[in-house]
Amino acid sequence: MRLPTFDDVHAASLRLKGKVSRTPLLESSLLNRWLGQRILFKAECLQTTGAFKMRGATNFISKLAEQNALPSGIVANSSGNHAQAVAYAAAQLNIPATIYSTENISAVKAAATKSYGATLALYPTRPEADAAVAEAAKEEGTVWIPPFDHPDIIAGQGTACMEALEDAGKVDAVFAPCGGGGLISGTLLAARALQPDAKVIGAEPQAANDASRSLQSGIIESLPGPANTLADGAATPSVGLHTFPLLQQLDDFYEVDEIQIAYWTQWLQHLLKLHVEPTSAMSMAAVTSWALEAPKGQTALVILTGGNISQQSMQKIWATDYLLQPPNLTEQEQD
Repeated sequence: MRLPTFDDVHAASLRLKGKVSRTPLLESSLLNRWLGQRILFKAECLQTTGAFKMRGATNFISKLAEQNALPSGIVANSSGNHAQAVAYAAAQLNIPATIYSTENISAVKAAATKSYGATLALYPTRPEADAAVAEAAKEEGTVWIPPFDHPDIIAGQGTACMEALEDAGKVDAVFAPCGGGGLISGTLLAARALQPDAKVIGAEPQAANDASRSLQSGIIESLPGPANTLADGAATPSVGLHTFPLLQQLDDFYEVDEIQIAYWTQWLQHLLKLHVEPTSAMSMAAVTSWALEAPKGQTALVILTGGNISQQSMQKIWATDYLLQPPNLTEQEQD
């Protein structure tokens, strides 16, 4: 097994030029004042297909094209954003794609996946979908593009952090959510190479804490069943063989409860005027803990992973109005 390196991230960045959007960095002066730190947001919710997953999928397929190894069909397993990314990237080269997912896939992500021309095969549970895609990948001429556990996927996802650090200048900490670990692994590779003094910190839902438990035990742990979390993009059953060794190099890792996920989804949507999905907002719980402990006036980079939210999820997120409780941490410290 070969783990990816920053050289792979750099190669991916060259491969992706003109194929994915270079998303902007945004910030809120009000949030900065409240936290006593400068928080920069890499807005991957503005990426093509609405999420960072475009980077990994496009890098994977583009590398196959470079090698004159394009398949006659592509299969993938995903809870939504990777599904859209693979469907879109495959369509650009007129390659048929079939996406294997669960029956509880976000309706908006399912609709987008089909709109890009892919076939959607749904199963009761993620393990069943994963088993089905593994079987389909055995067909001659078919290539399986995994959602996170592959060097080319990790390298592609790492280009988001690479771009952000090029645009931001010096930062003191980098934050990203963790599902299967592809994004945070790529983020770690980019940050360690470009700004080795910056801390790299991950976060995942407390209700889907397989990565946290794996980091504590030292072996890959799996969820006992489907995860019930607003952060559906981070509800993967387990991290991967390629991502886990990189996760073990993180400086810190947080579990985030559902109230905090809803709270920060509301506040980021309000402060940044962006349609931010819960998996993106989850990292802010880790940012606030860091902001309280770090010397004032430091800079943090947060990867906002996507902006695809179903109506059902929106109703859950806004069931309680958390905008009545501003995150005024500097004043809380003074009190």
